[in-house]
Formats: sequence, C-alpha cells, structure tokens
Amino acid sequence: MTQISRQEVSPATYQETINKSIDDLDTELHDINRKIHESPELSYEEFKAHDNIVAFLRSQGFEVTPHAYGLETSFVCDYGTDDGPLVAFNVEYDALPGIGHACGHNLIATGSIAAFLGTVAAMKKYSLPGKARCLGTPAEEGGGGKLKLIDAGAYKGVAACFMTHPFSTLANVTYGTCMASAKFRATFTGKPAHAAAAPHEGINALDAAVLAYNGTSMLRQQIKPDQRIQGVMIEGGHRANIITPKSILDYNVRGSTLKETKELQERVVKCFEGAAIATRCTVEFLQTNMYADLRPSRSLCLAYSEVMKSVSPEDKWPVGEKEEPGAYSTDQGNVSQVVPSFHGLYAIPIKDNAANHTPGFTDAAATDEAHRLTLLTSKGMAGVAVKVLLEKAFAEEVDKGFKEWLSAQE
Repeated sequence: MTQISRQEVSPATYQETINKSIDDLDTELHDINRKIHESPELSYEEFKAHDNIVAFLRSQGFEVTPHAYGLETSFVCDYGTDDGPLVAFNVEYDALPGIGHACGHNLIATGSIAAFLGTVAAMKKYSLPGKARCLGTPAEEGGGGKLKLIDAGAYKGVAACFMTHPFSTLANVTYGTCMASAKFRATFTGKPAHAAAAPHEGINALDAAVLAYNGTSMLRQQIKPDQRIQGVMIEGGHRANIITPKSILDYNVRGSTLKETKELQERVVKCFEGAAIATRCTVEFLQTNMYADLRPSRSLCLAYSEVMKSVSPEDKWPVGEKEEPGAYSTDQGNVSQVVPSFHGLYAIPIKDNAANHTPGFTDAAATDEAHRLTLLTSKGMAGVAVKVLLEKAFAEEVDKGFKEWLSAQE
C-alpha cells in the first residue's frame, strides 16, 4: 500500500480509507462470522474460533501470538510501533450452553476484527504513529476472561479500548453503563442417614439450601429496584430415602456499582450462613467472578457519535448527559475501570421480541443484516481509534477524563 503524508489529510479522507478497507474484506469477514456462529463453543473452550481467527489474521500478513497471556483460547495481534498511543479492540467469541450464540459474540468478534483491520489500513497508508491491538478475549459469559487478561497485563498502556455489542434494543446506545455482578457458589455439607429408619442421625443439606433460597427470596423485598438476586440449585440430593448430605447453589448478585454489589452479596451470604446454623450444616463459598459496572469514556462516545453521522447517517447514536443504564453485566466493565473504554450497543433485527440469551436471538445473530450493521459499527470504532492515534489533544482529553473519574472513586 502506498504511504501518503498526513499533512492536509481531512478526517473524511481517513474515514474513506477505513470504510473501503473493511468493505473490501467483507467476504472474508462474513466467513469468520459464519464459522464462529455455526460452531458455538463455551467459555475457555473456543478452540475453533481461536484457530480460525488466528489463521485469518495471518492470511492478512499479520504476526499473531496464539494462546496469549496464559490463556489457551486467547490471542494477540499487534501492528505499529511504540511511538504513539496504543488502541485495542476486544474480540469475544464464546457461546452459551444449549442456545449457541444467543448473545451475538460471533458479531462482536467480527466487528472488532474489522475495526482493527480498518485502523491498520489507515495507519499503513498515512504512516500514523502508535499501535493497534486485536485481542482475543474468551469466556465473557461468566468465565471472566478479561479479568485474567487484566491481571496478565494485556491492557497495560492501552489509551483506548473498543468493542460493540448487538442487542435486542429498539435504539442504539452510545453512552451507557451496566450493572456490576458477583457470582458465587455455596456448598452446604450435612450428614447422610436413612431417611426412614434413622432420620434423626442425619443433617439435611437440602433443607439448608431450601432455607437459604427462601431467605434470599424474602430479602428481595428489601433491596433497591435496580438490584438483582438470582440463584439456582445445581445439586440437592440423589435419593428420597437418604438424608441429603450435600447441596450446592449458584448465585448471581447485581447492583448498579461494584461497591453496592459487594454490599448486597454480604447480605445474601448472611442468609446462607443463617440457613447453615438453623440446619446444623456447614457452608463454604467459592467466588467465581466479580464483574464491575461499565464506565465508558464520554469523550470516546462523543467522537463515535460524530463519526457515525457519516458512516451511517440514517441511524442515531445519541450521547446524553449521563450514561444510559443497562440491566446486563459484562467483564468489559472491569476493563473500563482500568483503561478508557467504549462499549456501544447496537440494535439488530429480531423476530417476536426475542431478547439476548434466547434461541430467537441466536437466529438473529446469523442474519446478513446483522452482519452489515456490525461492520458499520466497526467503521465507527476504527474512525475514533485513528483520531486517538492522530490527535494528541484528543488522546490527552480521553486520558484526562478517565483519570478524573478514577480520582472521584477514591
């Protein structure tokens, strides 16, 4: 590709380069989208998706590190140098058990890959400083893959992190937040006994689980309207004539902030501890993950809204004074609390009001129209990423806004 001087190149010209590069790869991107959707894989088991994406990026001439940051199904692909900001694109590709890509991670992967390629096309043509990163982020659906990537240093030095998410919403959400989420497992241990001949010799762990469940159900009456307590029993005994010696509950507690969620979890834990005392069982807890609330960069959101006016003028990407609340959780929330981030939601056509995490949304995520809308968001992400690389004042504005938010949390 012929390099052109950055002098007197208009923002529209950069965007034209981005748009064309993504359009030119539409067939290949659609193929990646289809492969991921047709072979759904659960958290940390996304081996086909990992291998297909790595192979595709290598076919485009990139050096890719597979199995990156100590995770078998993560990868990282960097382009550029250390003479400027680092922009990153999160590639999600795990599915849900039983219903496949009912959250559209095939589209998320496609959009982030396309945005990375569009950004690199502009970097190559106009000799832009800095670096672009395409990062494989497995296990969003409860596995906390991004938490492990944060700990491994995958986001160290990132000036801006991007991803978009398809949603069963009637309108696009540019500047939005989501709920924090604490997932944990409680195991009650009792003592087995013959339920007919010697029930008095047993300690019933099923009773403890039922009592704990009922306790949290009553607790729901005294929590805030935007808080959530959700639980399921995954083990409750095997035979009716045996006093149940072991029961297991999985719980998910949500609140508007991480602090609030932790406080609510403490109240839920008290219900479990009380149930253990009442039934003479012991109870042990295992924290499976802790997803933070999403805190997007307002500057990145405003810039994205402006870019999308040219990329997709028929759609609206408003940015309000405050973040629009969302009743979902994501480990991108944790990323947004360590680096400036953008996490836009975009509406895709659905039938019969099918929501995310339903079979109907799985079908919607496979349509050509969903793919088309995804590539529009990728052009917007790339446009903002190039702005971060190119405009020092904008990059400083993004950094300043993030640091001010961090200071407000202290």
